Amino acid sequence: MKINFFSILFLVLSLTGFSQSSSSYTLKVLGVAQDGGVPHLGCEKKCCTNILNPRYVSSIMVLNDYNQDSYLFDASPNISEQLSFMKNKISTHLKGVFLTHAHIGHYTGLMFFGREAMNSKSINVYAMPRMKKFLETNGPWSQLVDLKNINLTQLHNKSIFSLDEELKVTPFEVPHRDEFSETVGYLIKGPLKSALYIPDIDKWYKWETSIIDKIKEVDYALIDATFYDEKEINYRDISEIPHPFVIESMELFKHLDKKERSKIYFIHLNHTNPLLNSSSEEFRNVMSKGYNVANEGLELKL
Repeated sequence: MKINFFSILFLVLSLTGFSQSSSSYTLKVLGVAQDGGVPHLGCEKKCCTNILNPRYVSSIMVLNDYNQDSYLFDASPNISEQLSFMKNKISTHLKGVFLTHAHIGHYTGLMFFGREAMNSKSINVYAMPRMKKFLETNGPWSQLVDLKNINLTQLHNKSIFSLDEELKVTPFEVPHRDEFSETVGYLIKGPLKSALYIPDIDKWYKWETSIIDKIKEVDYALIDATFYDEKEINYRDISEIPHPFVIESMELFKHLDKKERSKIYFIHLNHTNPLLNSSSEEFRNVMSKGYNVANEGLELKL
């Protein structure tokens, strides 16, 4: 009997659990800081002095492990450093950029696609209606459109956007300061697992959707943790920055079981946030309760 090599190979791969339906996508964290990054401009506190490892502004990427095609979520002002690992493959492998809103840490990295820098050719940028109009009608962003450095595609609230058969993205509006655009989070579904990305939101109770229900529906939840508690911002009007404090989120999530809490990754940390310091009491407190703090380079299989 003649043995077919490919038949044997298929059998071996099947027995070991590998198949074409196995996950070919990885979510990679490129930055974890609030819009101003770390060190923060004008800050002379301990959190921003003698910084050996700067922390980049929050951004994530979804990569196809086989062909290296990738999608960026939020174009931060640190985009040059965050995409440096792609080297000269950005023009061929960066297939799209999904924007959450028009605050400086989340879209201003687009400027590096312009002719003063990369001078890219039709990088796909996905945005909600107000965000798309804002880019089309305000300089210098409109120049990126006019020169075809970027190609804008409009998204719609809660409407699934299929990137391929195995990767689907759904934007959903969340309450936040919307001076120039709406604000969205994203549900990202890979072939095996799914993730929430909500870097910016006002207090959880202001959202018509239950964050607890959403956490239960996904495998990972990267959520707004701008401030650990109110002590960090006792010098500012709290009504102007109504993010959910980490201590509030943990109180809200305390009845979730260990498995559900382990899905949560706190991200978008202000330079004053003690969770940026893995030696802090606050960091140990969060980890002891079963939560995670996102870090640059973290990879999660989708």
